[in-house]
Amino acid sequence: MNAALPDISLTDIAPRLSPLAWVGMQGIDLPVTVVESAYQRTLHARADVQVDLPSPQVKGIHMSRLYQLLDTLGQDEALSPASLRYLLQAMINSHQDCDTGNARLGLNMALLVQRPALVTQGLSGWKSYPVRIDASLIRDRFTCRVQVTVGYSSTCPCSAALSRQIIEHSFLAAFDQQSPVKPADVAAWLHQHATMATPHSQRSEALVAVDVTDAAETLGILALIDHIEQAVGTPVQTAVKRVDEQAFAALNGQNLMFVEDAARRIEAALTDYANPSVHVRHLESLHPHDAVAWAVPMRDGVSA
Repeated sequence: MNAALPDISLTDIAPRLSPLAWVGMQGIDLPVTVVESAYQRTLHARADVQVDLPSPQVKGIHMSRLYQLLDTLGQDEALSPASLRYLLQAMINSHQDCDTGNARLGLNMALLVQRPALVTQGLSGWKSYPVRIDASLIRDRFTCRVQVTVGYSSTCPCSAALSRQIIEHSFLAAFDQQSPVKPADVAAWLHQHATMATPHSQRSEALVAVDVTDAAETLGILALIDHIEQAVGTPVQTAVKRVDEQAFAALNGQNLMFVEDAARRIEAALTDYANPSVHVRHLESLHPHDAVAWAVPMRDGVSA
C-alpha cells in the first residue's frame, strides 16, 4: 500500500471547541542515568509527559512525538536540570502546530545506594530510596522539584520516660534497704531487670521535596538524602551483625523523637535548599494509626 495514512488529529475538528490544560501520557518505562559525585547508575524510571493544547479547534496532540523525544532523555548524558529543560523545550517546539506553549514532565524511580554497616568493617548492603522529579516549562519559566523518601527509626520520648520511671521505682524497691549499694549488685540487677519496660519505636519515613534551579549541575538527589539521614540520626540499616544492631540501639536511645521533633530536625537541615517541604510519618507500634507532621515554607506568617 502506497497511499498516505490518515491523520485525523490534523484533518478532523474537535467535536467540542475548548482548550485543554494538559494532554499526554503517563507511566512510560525508560532508563535514565544518574551521576552525582561518586555515584553513577542507570535506573528504571517511569515518566509522565504532557503539553498544553490551547487551540480549541485542534482535535489531538502528537503522542508519538513526545514519546520519541522522551526516549532521548536516557541517552548520552546524565539527568540534570539543563537536560530536563532542553527536553521540555523540545516538547513545546514539536507541537507548534497545536499552538503549544507549556510542557511538564514527571519521573518516578528508585535510587539504589550501597550503605556500610555501622561498625563491622567490610559489611554493607543496598538501600532503595524512592525519588520523584517534577519539571515544567510554563510561559518560558522553568521549575524543577526533587522529592525523596527516606526511612528511619523513631523511639518515642514519652514512652522512654515512662519506661525509665518503672525501672527507677523497681530499682529503689530492690535496694531501698541495702546500704551501701555495691556496683556489682547494681550491675547484676540491671542485667536482669533493665528491660522490664522498654520504649516503643517504629519504622518511620520522611517525604522531602526541594526546588532545584536550572543552573545546578546535578539534581542533588544523594546529597539531599544524606542531609535527611544525618538530621534524624537513625536511618534504617541494611546488613547488620550483633555489634551493628547494638550500635543502632544506642543511636535510637540517643535520638528520642516525636514526629514533631523529626520534622523540625529535617527542616533545620535544609536551610541551604530552596522552598523545602517536609512530611514525616511514624508508623506507630503503640497505635493502629500513624503519627504525622508537616513542615512547609512560611509566607507572610502563613504556611505555603
